[in-house]
Amino acid sequence: MKQYKWFAIVLLAAILVITSVGCRGGYNQEESEELVVYSARNERFVEELLEKFTEETGIEVLALHGVNPLQIMEERNNVRADIFISNDMGALGFLDSEGLLEASEPQGIDLIPGEFRSDTNSYFAISARARGFIFNKDLISEDEMITSMEDLFDEKWNEVTNGFAITRGGNSGMIGNVSALRYEWGDEKTAEWIAAIRNNASGIYAGHGDIRRAVGAGEHAFGLVNNYYYHQQLLESENNNVGFIYHDQAPGEMGAIANAAGLGNVAGGPNADNAAIFLEWVLLPENQVAFVGESLELLINENFEVVYPDAVAPYVVKFSELQIQDMPIKELGNFFEDTRALIEASGLDLDLR
Repeated sequence: MKQYKWFAIVLLAAILVITSVGCRGGYNQEESEELVVYSARNERFVEELLEKFTEETGIEVLALHGVNPLQIMEERNNVRADIFISNDMGALGFLDSEGLLEASEPQGIDLIPGEFRSDTNSYFAISARARGFIFNKDLISEDEMITSMEDLFDEKWNEVTNGFAITRGGNSGMIGNVSALRYEWGDEKTAEWIAAIRNNASGIYAGHGDIRRAVGAGEHAFGLVNNYYYHQQLLESENNNVGFIYHDQAPGEMGAIANAAGLGNVAGGPNADNAAIFLEWVLLPENQVAFVGESLELLINENFEVVYPDAVAPYVVKFSELQIQDMPIKELGNFFEDTRALIEASGLDLDLR
């Protein structure tokens, strides 16, 4: 992901500042303050959430989107951000292990299961996703489809009509995927898998949104994505004749690789008090639901209800109903840095060239 310097926030402030429109919701801010949010998520998935926060608290948000988590490391001696929103628990775990996130005890944290937050609540997840294969029903039937990660070793999958698609190696979903395989298989077999998908894929894309659109349009028979991209493709007015296979669901198989999106409390942030307010605010049930928003992910806390669009609702599988890999999601942070190096060493570029 592209890394931005601090002056970008100043130059774009007129666009990125979420304007204060008053104080509601029980927060007593006598004068407007600010909160600096770095986000690795798609801007359209967080914009409404941040606007809602400003409306209800009067705290203006300076938001910088498309941030690589390593930027937090680069700024460790000159901290700019208060909150980091990530697509990947591995990135949050890595930053925490480097001492770049700090403990918190926000009201409502008990609503998040322990496996989806750090021991000190320095970071926690809100929405979950699982890996699998989106496929074009006009090109390949469900019975013909790939069903496991190990299947991708087989060269036959580059011979199906228009082949299959993957993301670049530096995509957060791919990093999490490879980290989980390292946990399951070890580095040697995982490196062979990376080389195989690099050689056999007929398309390598920057992100999963590119893959879902390409598969929907028939440019590839299937692609490796997170499940919510399938949900998004179902909403397209055309090219929506797609299905989805959660990988490794048979008895004895590893189960689907899971990951989650969440927030980290940046250590030494310039607006720590407002960061604390934000963490408690986002844990309110209605705001956990709002965090899912347009992404159409799965809510971790299934006691709350996300109302999915009619075209999507029949195809949503609850996280608790899936066979999930036994790797604790918090373990992803222990693999994050070395996984990037393994991916690149195995021949899959971190960025498109």
